[in-house]
Amino acid sequence: MKDPIDHAGDRVLLSRREWLGKLALPATGAVIATGLFESSPAAGAGTKPALMSNDLGARVYNIREYGATGDGATLDTAALQAAIDACASGGGGTVLVPAGIFTIGTVELKSNVTLHIAAAGKILGSGDGRQYHAADTIPLKGDSTLNDGNWALLYAVNASNIAVEGAGVIDGQGRQFAPSEPGLPPPSGLEGIRRPYHILLYHCNRVVIRDIALLDCAYHSVRTIQSKHIHIENVYIHNRVNGNNDGFHFISAEHVSISNCTVYSQDDACAMFGSCQFITITNSVFSSRWSVFRFGGGAARNIAISNCILQQVYGCPIKFQGNNGARFENISFSNLLLDDVTGPIHISVGPQETGRPVNPGLTPDLPVSSTEPSIARNISFSNIHGTVTTNPGPLAGMPAHHEAYSDGERFNCITLNAVGDAEMQNISFDDIHLTYGGGGSAEIAARRDLPNVASEYFMLGPMPAYGLYARNVHGITLTNVRFQVSSQELRPAVIFDHVADAAINGISVQGNPEAESVLRFIDCDQVLLTAARVLTPSAVFLQAEGKSSSGITIEGGDFSKAAHVVALKNGATDGSVKLRISA
Repeated sequence: MKDPIDHAGDRVLLSRREWLGKLALPATGAVIATGLFESSPAAGAGTKPALMSNDLGARVYNIREYGATGDGATLDTAALQAAIDACASGGGGTVLVPAGIFTIGTVELKSNVTLHIAAAGKILGSGDGRQYHAADTIPLKGDSTLNDGNWALLYAVNASNIAVEGAGVIDGQGRQFAPSEPGLPPPSGLEGIRRPYHILLYHCNRVVIRDIALLDCAYHSVRTIQSKHIHIENVYIHNRVNGNNDGFHFISAEHVSISNCTVYSQDDACAMFGSCQFITITNSVFSSRWSVFRFGGGAARNIAISNCILQQVYGCPIKFQGNNGARFENISFSNLLLDDVTGPIHISVGPQETGRPVNPGLTPDLPVSSTEPSIARNISFSNIHGTVTTNPGPLAGMPAHHEAYSDGERFNCITLNAVGDAEMQNISFDDIHLTYGGGGSAEIAARRDLPNVASEYFMLGPMPAYGLYARNVHGITLTNVRFQVSSQELRPAVIFDHVADAAINGISVQGNPEAESVLRFIDCDQVLLTAARVLTPSAVFLQAEGKSSSGITIEGGDFSKAAHVVALKNGATDGSVKLRISA
């Protein structure tokens, strides 16, 4: 900046204090001055006097200046909406929720508006269902994309450059939307798909949600539909007061980044339905009664998930379920710690049970009648360590009726399940160290004919393997895998059922001398095992079954604790398995 010049054109020397005094307010200063310290607040919800235009798009609109009281009792919906409308009309800026408790019903977010909730500020969702309404601009077509309702506390439609941020809180009072006793209506009067989400986005672009705490939603906390360029950072979600309490729920979302978040949910912590792609999730902690990373239908691809802790996940931490037409490809999971989970990984593709209607939510971008085979391929899991329990306990804050666990949940394992015309190819596991709870019986281990359907993970019933079960997979790699158990276990560690083109290198597994075998291969072809280790006394290392078993090679390894390296059963011949091991 040039030195000031007097009217005669001569330069004038000023002191530093005088110099600063003559400077025009910078943009940030103007924002603070006009938005926070203006001395003429409006008497009620309405508009403010016209301001200078040199700060358009950068002003702060304090909702108290639009009539908000923040006393926790008075309804402040109109004041907040008026501030958002004024901000949008003024070219955008920041709507400030200052200290206080501001009770609201449904409010619409608009383009170029940042909703900033101060550290001592709280948006409280009204417990009165009459204060909410459907977002009519989100059409309920009854199809698979929108069939979960269009009610919300905060929603945006066809908006861009919007943000919800700040160190404050959004509390949905979700308990008011749950029956106090079975069969009774909830106190709010709203139930089912009329329950409001915390934040609902439809056809939005460039969205930021950060630094906020989202508590006790009536439904999903953050739900986005067909939206792009979404950045979520340092968000805390605690959502366990109702059914279907998801954390993040994405439908056909693209270019999404999630980082440094903590999510405690009742249902899916981070669901990705439809054609989700170009998504990264990292440095976060998740806990759920059901799944954490949940994939269903559509065409999910190009997704990377890393550096996360999955703690007390009593459902299935990583779950894919794709019926006809679904595609899952180019997806990686790395550097995950599993602490006290069930599951832990389930990929199931193909038709559902005969006679059971297809859940349209699983294929939101495809006709329900699609006959295209589903595909899962190029999915990798690396550096995953932790504990898998067979005795999950209660989760803090959960309704009691959500705490019943079936045997299909308790006695589960990593499951790869392709049925019908579905294809599952190129699935890899590298550096996987898991300790399972054990407790599997000989009766469970004897199961050979699981239902030939692509169902929820628990609907296949208790799994006959405790570590990994793979059926109808072409191309599977296991490298540096260690499966152990913490109690008596009579199931094999690994079962391959109609698996082809597989390589297992450096697997270390526990067995039991009373169990049939440590590994079981049924009608498998072209499988190479190298450097395997049996960690505990066992009757048989590998039991090969079926007339179609062929091309199975065991090369090297330590089988000193196994009474027999190979056993043949149900038509498997001497040529099925080749041994290349030292005596």
